Amino acid sequence: MQKILVAAFAVALFSCNNEEKKEGDTVAAAPATAELSSSAPYKATYSSKFEMGDIKHAETILALWKDWDNGNLTPSANVFADSIFIYTRDGSRIEGLKDSVNAGAQAYRDMFASVTSTVHAIFPIKSTDKDENWVCIWGTEVSTDKKGKTDSVVLHETWRFTKDGKVDMVLQYGRALLPRPATK
Repeated sequence: MQKILVAAFAVALFSCNNEEKKEGDTVAAAPATAELSSSAPYKATYSSKFEMGDIKHAETILALWKDWDNGNLTPSANVFADSIFIYTRDGSRIEGLKDSVNAGAQAYRDMFASVTSTVHAIFPIKSTDKDENWVCIWGTEVSTDKKGKTDSVVLHETWRFTKDGKVDMVLQYGRALLPRPATK
């Protein structure tokens, strides 16, 4: 009986949303910008005025993630600004000139036999009051070191772009993806 009710509900839902559009009908678009109201319980210290950003920035970050998975960071080397700041999930701060940071990143990646990433969500945003472009990406990374040990981590990264379209800062947050306990 429960399966029949679920099926009937699904059909009803589908039919409610399957109206034929007539000429002149418009669909209300979501607001292009978002800002907290003045009555919000906290005031953002950086910004609370955002709009959707340039999708090309999101594609740039996806290409970077793919180069990381492939083990060759050279194709993405020119994506970075002359100076880079990276704050990693373990609390480390990496800063320096593009060439040295890229060389360090490649040396770190070379410690792994394989890396496979899954992207859960990615979206470019722009802080309208700061006039800065960012890309936020959420994903899971499964890495296997050269001894065969596999680790999984859930990541959230925020990448800042300069006015020239180069990445100059990365903020990375994450945690180990622990196995689920067995169910009885």
